[in-house]
Amino acid sequence: MTLSVMTWNINSVRLRLGLLQEAAVRHDPDVICLQETKVRDDLFPAAEIAGMGYVHQAILGEKGYNGVAILSRLPIAEQRPHYWCGKQDCRHLAVRLENGITIHNLYVPAGGDVPDPEQNPKFAHKLQFLDELTDFFSQNKPRKSILVGDLNIAPSEYDVWSHRQLLKIVSHTPVEVEALQRLYRAGGWVDAVRHIIPEPEKIYSWWSYRARDWRKGDRGRRLDHVWVSPDLSETIDNVLIDREARGWEKPSDHVPVRASFALG
Repeated sequence: MTLSVMTWNINSVRLRLGLLQEAAVRHDPDVICLQETKVRDDLFPAAEIAGMGYVHQAILGEKGYNGVAILSRLPIAEQRPHYWCGKQDCRHLAVRLENGITIHNLYVPAGGDVPDPEQNPKFAHKLQFLDELTDFFSQNKPRKSILVGDLNIAPSEYDVWSHRQLLKIVSHTPVEVEALQRLYRAGGWVDAVRHIIPEPEKIYSWWSYRARDWRKGDRGRRLDHVWVSPDLSETIDNVLIDREARGWEKPSDHVPVRASFALG
């Protein structure tokens, strides 16, 4: 048995529904995890997506902001929203498939522009969000689990275009990297992307809209991740980061990341 999972911060599912269809055809994933869907549940394009073959859907959305969705060809046995930091802001949705695999889909707060929790409430929220997730997975050790999403942190010097120039830029600061590493260790997670594409190869999944020519400058960051629990580490088969999607018409600033697993 194989399982393929694609994660993508789509930056509005209704605006980019056509691109979602194109990505689904290109990568043929069994499960699609979206972040920043930016739509209330009652306005989610469920019928159109079911028409693509993803008839099993778990959605958690709000008007204009955040929002996560898990779209599956495989039956979903259970779904559960998670809320952190006392907020109902639609950033974490988990499902258990009928095959026993649990998938966590996450959209970690971006954190604003100032990497100081005392000066910037958005950055404080980001760190608290990560700390609460770490506590959760410390107490609930993941088994047969896949964690995906826009974690809004590029942890390694090989996950950014310039380690030196980004050390004080939100998404690559030492305090964020350390917080993400604590979360990683708490679950005993394995980085599926780096399992297949080890360092020192540089890989990115996000390029700023501010760049006039994102290809020429290639000033990217790897903000989108796929982690697996230790009992699934030997099943990691391959991964793909679809750089071409950044060049589509009216693209998201993130690109799809696909991982496949040989479950036996």
